[in-house]
Amino acid sequence: MFNKRIKIAILVFALLSAMFSYYAWQIFKTPNFNVKKGESFELLIPQGATFKTLEDTLKKHDIVRDNLSFRFLSKVLGIQEKVRPGRYLIHETSSNWELIRKIRNGRQDAIKVVVNTWRLKEDIAGKLGKVLPFDSVYIYKRLDSSEYVASFGFTKETIPAIFIPDTYEVLWTSNFDSFMQKMNKQNKKFWNSTRIEESKKLGMTPVQVATLASIVEGESKKSDEQARIAGVYWNRFQQSMPLQADPTVVFAWKDFTIKRVTGKYTALNSPYNTYKNIGLPPGPISIPNPKVIDKVLHLEKHQYLYFCAKEDFSGYHSFAKTYEEHLVNAANYQRALDKNNIN
Repeated sequence: MFNKRIKIAILVFALLSAMFSYYAWQIFKTPNFNVKKGESFELLIPQGATFKTLEDTLKKHDIVRDNLSFRFLSKVLGIQEKVRPGRYLIHETSSNWELIRKIRNGRQDAIKVVVNTWRLKEDIAGKLGKVLPFDSVYIYKRLDSSEYVASFGFTKETIPAIFIPDTYEVLWTSNFDSFMQKMNKQNKKFWNSTRIEESKKLGMTPVQVATLASIVEGESKKSDEQARIAGVYWNRFQQSMPLQADPTVVFAWKDFTIKRVTGKYTALNSPYNTYKNIGLPPGPISIPNPKVIDKVLHLEKHQYLYFCAKEDFSGYHSFAKTYEEHLVNAANYQRALDKNNIN
């Protein structure tokens, strides 16, 4: 009889242990969030948020399946007393243990910011404002503040040159100053001693090289002729000839639908109009592409002073050493434009 009771006690203990282990597994390791396969929920916890703020956010979006287990483990791991602000992604496979430990340790999921060759400061502010936790108006005001951009060694006109197109990781809780410091650090990393020395050989500063690169890319997306186009501009620059770069005129008008730059457009009084002003414009006409910057640094040495788009609309250009040759090339292109009713 005594042995029977012991066996029953052992059996009950084993059953309770199994149940406890199962529930513990449920609490700690089993996925506990309503997130569709292949998707993620972005949990944003602002500065000063409490555990109730966190609970209300999750409840609003009906994310937690078992609130009891989530609250229990939150208490055990101590986030009910202190919630770390940040951006945390919840996946379909996320467990209580995984999410709560991320929040407790402040192990945020960084925002991926893709910087491209955007044109206007308005574009830069607008694009960044969509992914960064800063208002686009605030970003624009910072980039348009002479005092602020001077702290990085730039002017309001040259500030686009601070950006090096790439994919960056930024914490949601970071401020705009830290983001710009990251951009400045990457800029200095790109402009290493080798590139700076190469720019000096051309008699140009890094910002001037970046400005010319933005013009070259505006003229041609064909990488195999960008160094040649850079060479044309460099020749004109050396001879104090106006660059007469159509992309600068389009930029001056801020009308990027212009397909045919005529006298109507080149008559505009603007420091960016390189038909009226000798030398480079005040700053880049877009965030410069690093590959094109390298094309400029290794520009092709030749005697060409002119180029014109080919009449086959291939995206390539015809180059000329004399104005007479250029007029022939230009006439061919103008006829092609007229034939295709491009105004």
